[in-house]
Amino acid sequence: MRASVILPASNEAKLIGDCLLAVLASEWPRDAALQVVVVANGCLDATTDVARGYSDRFQARGWQLDVIERQAGGKLAALNAGDAAALAPLRIYLDADVTVDAGLLWSLVQVLEVEHPCYASGAVRITAKGWFSRAYARIWRQVPFMRSGVPGCGVFAVNAAGRARWGEFPAIISDDTFVRLSFAPEERIGVEPGYDWPIAEGFATLVKVRRRQDVGVEEVMARYPELQRNDDKSPFSMSEKLGIALRDPLGFAIYTSVAVLAKLTRSKTQDWSRSR
Repeated sequence: MRASVILPASNEAKLIGDCLLAVLASEWPRDAALQVVVVANGCLDATTDVARGYSDRFQARGWQLDVIERQAGGKLAALNAGDAAALAPLRIYLDADVTVDAGLLWSLVQVLEVEHPCYASGAVRITAKGWFSRAYARIWRQVPFMRSGVPGCGVFAVNAAGRARWGEFPAIISDDTFVRLSFAPEERIGVEPGYDWPIAEGFATLVKVRRRQDVGVEEVMARYPELQRNDDKSPFSMSEKLGIALRDPLGFAIYTSVAVLAKLTRSKTQDWSRSR
């Protein structure tokens, strides 16, 4: 088994089909096996049935599709369940709403087949449907970390030596931040193939998700202060912000308003569940 894809999914019946079709369309050597583990956690829709409906297609490619159904929700517990079922030491963690380019998965495998600890992800394309979220996405794409870093939003992969850096996923909000910061900047690799990563739609949902993101990062920094040494986020300078504001005043106003309101209302929310 060359790699195992861990795919947690909670009420993703409308999106997981496109995600699995993109995986099935991946460029992959004929003699290399691939395992995909879908972990349906706390689903109230047909996520499990939809995922199992692709079993024949995976079998036709000589790949293994395992679908695990968990009554309890929670992404981190789902990741742990997926890890327990994974057969390959090289792990690719994939969100169910993501669609990968044909060359992404194999590119990740190629750069990770080394002995030293390594982390990798592809080029993220932030996507949105509504005009408000599209405007927010226009600015978010220009934030230095998203533009030039390896954020791993929705897709990240580690080799065996890298996965050995932690045991089970801890009960935290931001799994991608925790994993990314478990690696030094020089251990993180960005590959050229990319993927579509949809963001939340509408003002209220964007604010909720931004609150979750902010608190998730702060939680990792507070609980694992030793990981702060691996934080290489470039500063978002005032001159850059001014330039963006002049070029796209509407987008900048929307992005700023979401960020500010997320901070102002943080103490008023107790629900850190993922929202779209």
